[in-house]
Parts: sequence; structure tokens; C-alpha cells
Amino acid sequence: MDVCNLKTDAYNLKIDDLLKVDPESKIIYFMNQRVLIDDCISKGLLRKEIIQIFGKYGAKNVFTRYGYAHGWRTAEMLKEKFPRLFNSPIGGAHLHIILGLFITTMLEQTDGKGDKPLIHSVIQNSHEAEQHIMHFGKSDEPVCWTLTGFASGYESFKHGRDVYFIETKCVGKGDEHCEIEGRFADKWGDRLQEQLPFYGMDSINDILGELTSRICSTEKKLKKTQMHLQNLELKKYAVEGMVIRSKKMQDIINLAERTAKVVSPVLIVGDSGSGKEVLARYIHNNSPCAACPFIAVNCGAFSDSLLENELFGHAKGAFTGADRDHKGLFEEAEGGTLFLDEIGETSPSMQVKLLRVLQEKEIRRLGENKTRKINVRIISATNRCLETEIEKGAFRKDLYYRLRVIELNIPPLHQRSEDILPLAHFFLKQASAEMKTNVTGFSPAAAEVLLRYNWPGNVRELQNAVQRAAVLCDSKLVSAADLPPEISLADSSGYNGINLSTLADIEKIAIEKTLETVKGNRKLAAEKLGIGIATLYRKLKNYDIQQ
Repeated sequence: MDVCNLKTDAYNLKIDDLLKVDPESKIIYFMNQRVLIDDCISKGLLRKEIIQIFGKYGAKNVFTRYGYAHGWRTAEMLKEKFPRLFNSPIGGAHLHIILGLFITTMLEQTDGKGDKPLIHSVIQNSHEAEQHIMHFGKSDEPVCWTLTGFASGYESFKHGRDVYFIETKCVGKGDEHCEIEGRFADKWGDRLQEQLPFYGMDSINDILGELTSRICSTEKKLKKTQMHLQNLELKKYAVEGMVIRSKKMQDIINLAERTAKVVSPVLIVGDSGSGKEVLARYIHNNSPCAACPFIAVNCGAFSDSLLENELFGHAKGAFTGADRDHKGLFEEAEGGTLFLDEIGETSPSMQVKLLRVLQEKEIRRLGENKTRKINVRIISATNRCLETEIEKGAFRKDLYYRLRVIELNIPPLHQRSEDILPLAHFFLKQASAEMKTNVTGFSPAAAEVLLRYNWPGNVRELQNAVQRAAVLCDSKLVSAADLPPEISLADSSGYNGINLSTLADIEKIAIEKTLETVKGNRKLAAEKLGIGIATLYRKLKNYDIQQ
């Protein structure tokens, strides 16, 4: 017979080894399973309510069965996650101490084959006995129902056969300490019969498979619920890549939702990288034509002739090399949405043709005489002030009012600073999932840098910066050093400490930094900047950028 004195701290595994807190979600994990921290008083009040509702007999059924399921599942997790503690002869007793259930001051163990108990324990500081006395006074029978159920479930799993514990002494009925004995079911004799009803079955093993299945099913549901709650939290602040925590963005999204219900043309105005196409997709996805195509074209990426062919299509033989009929984007988007980005870049002649499409709801392919009816919603976008362009004679007033039935203005990121950190976390979750990294958040220093930076490249620049940080980060939290130098070295006075007086300066630096990030890949740089490759080449020439 083994006799262990637990006061000697015979096992050195401590609660710090088992209890962890996720730094971002603040969820508490015990043995890698989510747990909730409760207190004895609330448990005592719950015990009181259940006894008053169901009576002592019914309450004992509830708490004993709960204790058994808890003990079984705990042993199952312990075997998987901490087999050394599970295989220790005093593992269960030590776990009780870590969990704060009670303190086992004496433990006797045998092989359970003879007349002696498999386990005989002396217990101090039982929370159940303490709370029962507080609410009901001294009992005429033992009251540590959950604890005996827990021990029975734990040892039954450990031994692979039914083990039941009976409390022989209890502080709740006036004894100096609590004392429990555990035996294999067939070693209890008649004494077990009066206890079995509280386990709700003749043999636990008869429904053990069902119990385990239910627990696993519940855990899966909890995980799904947790993911759903996380998605709801993201949806509360993020809509398809847009963060809407700020009042400005909330107002825009509310207007976009109402706009989506009708088919009126929409003009979206905002700086480069502010999310104009994302907002256009949101309108389309929430409209009655969501099942139909959404097609985007960058009007600034084509010459007049190429853009006309791209939009309207051509007939066979319309020009050299036109060896077959070709549908334009107006036809490809039939029933859906055509997004005309950088509409302010179009020439006066192209503006005339677009105006006719909006007025007549029909197009004519290059090289054809017949017209074709179209059913397409037009959403256009620009980073220019079209009213100023109208004053300069560069944009038609009649086309402007046709496109601007509803106008949505997206503010630059620096004007809605409350969106910066939520957006950064949103992009970090995406990047971490794509790259399968374990980066969960930003250090305080990194967060401060993100907030004080002016973000001339808006949301697109923030997304690229976060993706870079996710790649370089070698810990769970992104540090300031993981961010691009122009961001991490920025101060509150301006962009990277440089006094930038014109948008051209900002645009030049954005292009240079993007090319540097993509290692000179101009096609990829154009995609990240949200402009056409032809536009990028033109700007490289204008700014004399040699990369």
C-alpha cells in the first residue's frame, strides 16, 4: 500500500504550466481547453437555488453527474496533453489542489483487488462543504457530491473500468475533515446500490461512448460559436475589408446599404488606396443583382481606342487582327455591375460615348452599325475633384450628373484614425491565416507608430505594411521594427520626418516604396497601387523613377 503525504509537494507541475491567457482574445485556457474563472460564492448560490428547486435528492443527482462528467473529461485531456501527470499515482490529487477544489492531505492507494479501498483520501478545505454550511447549516449526510463524482469519473477513465467513490466523513455534517474511499464497482457490494441512482445508471460504461460523443459534440459547437462570435465582431467593424468603427465610415456604409437596393448610378470619390473598389463590390454584393457579374475596369490604364474596344467590344474585321467577334465589358456585365475606376482619366470623346450609354441604355460594338440593349448598373470612382475638372473643361457636366445620382465620399485614413488599429488587426488576421503564422497582435510601440503615421497611401498602404510585418515578425506581437522604415521612423510632423508639400511628392514616394517592396515587379506594383500598368509607366517617366 502506497501512502503519500501531499504536503511535501511531491509533484512540481504548477498552475502556470497549465493555465494560459491568449494575449489578444484574453480567453483563458487550462490544459489547452477554454475555461471560465468562477468563485465559490456564486457556485454556492447556484447550489442553493438547485436544492431549493429540485430538493436535496434531485440536486445530488445533478451535481454528482456533473462531477463525474467533469472528472472523466479532465482525465481524458490530461492523458493527451500531460501524460506524465496523468500516469503519476498522485496526479489526480495534485490536480485537485491546482484547480482549487480541495487539498488532499493524506492518500492511500492499493491495487484495489483486496478488501482495502483502491484509494483512500483525507481532504481539507472542500469548497462544497464550506458553501453548504454557509447556506444550509450542518447536514445529516455528506455533501461533497461534485467532488466524489469528479473522483469517480477521473479514476474510471484512468483504470478503464467503473470506479466509485463514497464520502465516509464530511465537514458538512460536522466532521473535522472530509474523507473519501474509492473502489472498483464490484468491490463495493450492497453499499454501492444506494449511490448508483445518483449517477443515473447501473454502469457508467454503458453510456460512456454517448457521454464522450456528447462532450466532443459540445466542444465542436463551442468552437463554431466562438468563430461565429469573432466573425460577428469583425462584421461589426469590418465589411469586406473596410473598417466601420468611425462615425464617418458607418454613415457611408449605411448609405451604401440603402444605395444597393436601387439600380441608380453611383459615384464613389476618395483618395487612391482608400477602398473605392471594395465599397463598389459591397454595393453590388448587397444588391438584387448580386448573383450576376461584377466587372471592374481601370479607365486610366488604357488609351482611348483600347478603352473603347474594352468597353464596347468589336465585330470581326473591325480592325487589323480582329479575326472574330468580341464582347465588351458592358455586355459581359449584363444584369450585373460595371465598375469604372478612375473615371476622371477619360478623354472628352470617351465621355461623350459613355454619356450616350447612360442615356440610351445601349451600346454599339466597333465595326458594327446595329445597337445592342444593355442592362448594367454603373458604379464609377475617381480620386479627382470632378467639379474642378468641369471648371477646367476637362470633364463633361452632363456626364458628371448622370454618374453622380448618388455620391459616396470615402475620407482618407488619416481623417478616421479610430479605424487604423481595427483595420490593422483585420489585415493581420488575414495575413497570419494565409501564411500560417502565429502572429496575434501589435506591441504597444507598434500600435503607437501606426496611429501617428499619416498614411498617404491610405488603406492599401496599411494593408501592405501589415503583410510585411506579418512576414518579418518572429514573435506573437508585431514590433515597431517589423514595420516598413518610412512608417516606423515617422514622427507626428509628417511623412517619415520629411516635409511633403505636394501630392506629387507623396505619390512618388508611394510608387518607389511599392516597387521596392515587390522587388521591381512593375505589374505587381501597379496592382498594389491600384492603377493600370500604362498609368504606372507614365508616372515612372514623369517622376524619373529608374527602378
